[in-house]
Amino acid sequence: MSQENFKFPGVFIHESAYVDDPCEIGEGTKIWHFVHILGNTKIGKNCVFGQNVMAGPDVTIGDNCKVQNNVSLYKGVTLEDGVFCGPSCVFTNVNNPRAEVERKEEMLNTTVKRGASVGANATIVCGHDLGEYSFVAAGAVVTKDVPPFAMMAGVPAKRIGWMSKAGAILGDDLMCPIEGTRYRQVSPDQLEEIEE
Repeated sequence: MSQENFKFPGVFIHESAYVDDPCEIGEGTKIWHFVHILGNTKIGKNCVFGQNVMAGPDVTIGDNCKVQNNVSLYKGVTLEDGVFCGPSCVFTNVNNPRAEVERKEEMLNTTVKRGASVGANATIVCGHDLGEYSFVAAGAVVTKDVPPFAMMAGVPAKRIGWMSKAGAILGDDLMCPIEGTRYRQVSPDQLEEIEE
């Protein structure tokens, strides 16, 4: 069952979820059990929020994002279009937290660029951006910026390969086995799509 939803037409909000004012939520978005969307959060179209997600305040989420169960998106996190956040992945917002020391002025921003994927139980340390279509493996801990198309794994996360837009691991030929798209490596940590 969903709440009577006159405020957000075309949006499914489960009766156990809370959406604070003010928020923007795009048509086609689904907000499932026990989700809490805090004020001043902007959510695009056709997103899916799994059970027990918390987003906000002051968070921006693009279109077509999928945020799986038990993910918290704190102030300073931006998800561009088409981002996937696996179950229980973590976004920090302060580098050196202490329960007895207030550090709200020290929060750092994190931007996850278009099409990037963050695996289950991965940790993204604040102040670092994830490049377009990058892929962070389950359980990895990201402690620096991630280049576009990079496949990252380990603690701390290191680039172990490249991924295509379609989510395929690229071999030595740098051609996507799913779509046939070709890429070229322009520096040790930079890959770009070859326009045809």
